[in-house]
Amino acid sequence: MSTETEFKIEFSDRLKQLPPYLFVEIDQARRAAIAQGRDIINLGVGDPDQRTHQPIIDALKKAAEDANNHHYPFDAGVPQLRVEIAKWFKKRFGVDLDPTQEIYPLIGSKEGLAHLPLGIINPGDKVVLTEPAYPAYQAAVTFAGGKIQYLPLKASHGFLPKIEDIENLKNVKAIFICYPNNPTSAIADKKFYEGLVGVCRSKGIIIISDLAYSEVYYDGIKPPSILEIPGAKNIAIEFHSFSKTYYMTGWRLGWACGNPTLISALAKVKSNCDSGVFSAIQHAGIAALNLDPRDIDDMRSEYQMRRDALINGLRAVGWKIDPPKAAFYVWAKIPTKFTDSMSCAKTFLDQADIVVTPGVGFGKSGEGYVRMALTLPVDRINQAISRLSKVLA
Repeated sequence: MSTETEFKIEFSDRLKQLPPYLFVEIDQARRAAIAQGRDIINLGVGDPDQRTHQPIIDALKKAAEDANNHHYPFDAGVPQLRVEIAKWFKKRFGVDLDPTQEIYPLIGSKEGLAHLPLGIINPGDKVVLTEPAYPAYQAAVTFAGGKIQYLPLKASHGFLPKIEDIENLKNVKAIFICYPNNPTSAIADKKFYEGLVGVCRSKGIIIISDLAYSEVYYDGIKPPSILEIPGAKNIAIEFHSFSKTYYMTGWRLGWACGNPTLISALAKVKSNCDSGVFSAIQHAGIAALNLDPRDIDDMRSEYQMRRDALINGLRAVGWKIDPPKAAFYVWAKIPTKFTDSMSCAKTFLDQADIVVTPGVGFGKSGEGYVRMALTLPVDRINQAISRLSKVLA
């Protein structure tokens, strides 16, 4: 009688190094609560609730009917998209980009951020992550075999890394930055970028800048691009997204721009991992870049109205919070009755049917905070405030 040898499948060591993906765990808890018939107000994940603009949808429909778009896009995709990105970038930031060498379309900026380290990081290379941070950065560096060094962000310094701390770093290959910042909503000005570019050029550190929230800003204060700084193209690559600006989170479209060698490294990785963005979606992206600017102004006005409703409402029930200057997140120090961000988030879900994101999920430096997304209409935000007033009483 034959016996089968026990066969065990295990995750790779690099996968075992990763903590559970925060947003998946939050969504599982949310789904479980909904399954119980509870009315959950989700302030957790930053997924815009608004409908994608009609001209974008119409462009997709038209392009999907064109048989020329029913093939692998390959390489850098639809040339006109890169041309339109360059035009948009020049108008928005005053920076010239070469569409053939300094721009590359992505299946969402997250995908590009995940793939880039595979093209520039060798096992053991040191990579600096500011913290708290979007969890995808940690995964990207870990998969490439990089060694992560964390640089804590403090409220006392506007959640910006100190340039002198970067000057003191040794043997660093690259640094990730994100402004407007997820999760803190902090913004960086040109003076900060000038200091960062200066020190990184002198130390040979690659700058990986995530500018996904460039167009979500308040009070008319436009976040700059690091590529506006002279010399930045020598060492920097910047990632942009259609998701937040154009209500296109599910469409998966973004781009990388900047240093041609960094763009080339990313392109080579991608050519071995995927076959590019569906051409019809690229045509939709062209329509997005040419939307009436008033549509984008309306987006900002809507988020500012929601921001003010949440901030003013929470202040009225005794939770003192500073309003964000950009992005659609409110980064709030937990009320004094809670000892940590996980217990705070759990209490909000259990007692108020509200989902918020515990700050510790963005790294150790995020402990003591929760993040709330402004991706719900004002009436639901007001309901959340009413429920929280009872928890915080």
